[in-house]
Amino acid sequence: MVQAYGADTGNGSAEQPQAGGSRFRSLLGRAARDRGIWRRGIVLALCSVVLTLVMVVHAQIPNRVGNLGSLVETFLPWIALFIPLLLILALLRRSATALIALLLPAVVWLNIFGGLITDKSGTGGDLTVATHNVNAGNPDPAGTAQQVAGSGADVVALQELPGGQVSTYEKSLAARYPYHSVQGTVGLWSKYPLSNTRPVDIKMGWTRAMRSTVKAPQGEIAVYVAHLPSVRVKLHAGFTANQRDNSADALGEAIADEQVERVVLL
Repeated sequence: MVQAYGADTGNGSAEQPQAGGSRFRSLLGRAARDRGIWRRGIVLALCSVVLTLVMVVHAQIPNRVGNLGSLVETFLPWIALFIPLLLILALLRRSATALIALLLPAVVWLNIFGGLITDKSGTGGDLTVATHNVNAGNPDPAGTAQQVAGSGADVVALQELPGGQVSTYEKSLAARYPYHSVQGTVGLWSKYPLSNTRPVDIKMGWTRAMRSTVKAPQGEIAVYVAHLPSVRVKLHAGFTANQRDNSADALGEAIADEQVERVVLL
């Protein structure tokens, strides 16, 4: 004969689930007893330190080897993408060292770029401008022009205008923008009169920049339209930004010599 004995706890239940606070204390206690929590994740912590150093000294990285400095400057904001990745890896490794080290790049990135995340729009503006690269191979220039006209902007700049499609943009935008000028592959359309319009030499060999004075109701505004050269990453030359840098310098010099007090670059 088999006899079974049971203990009566007095509450009708053999086991009660732990309260939230007790469970949290249990996890903390388990972490405190896990000596490896500080030893694991050293490599992840070093990665966080490297990211931090890149952001701190980015302006001092030279361009002598493959224009590395310009490459870092271009992708600097996107370093933030590594932070959640390192966070996930640190959690998987259960590494307190990696988690604490991750605070370094997070704080530095927020210090540099955090102010750009918030909405910068404000009230009281009296001139709306828009800029758009229409793409030289655009199969529907008329449709693009209609969308541009629907933006409601007072002044519109277009880049990469192919010669064979300029007339299409002129016809489509004429009703809303009675004043316009096209210089090379860039153009400016305005609700207000334009004057002193001329191309701007940005060392490209053909016209990809212009300036014009917009006679807005609030006063004259010098508007520059520019389409700077693209940058490329090549195996034999690295990050090829020299032509873009030279064009940017030439454009900056032209703007610095501008006589009109208010200037807009599109």
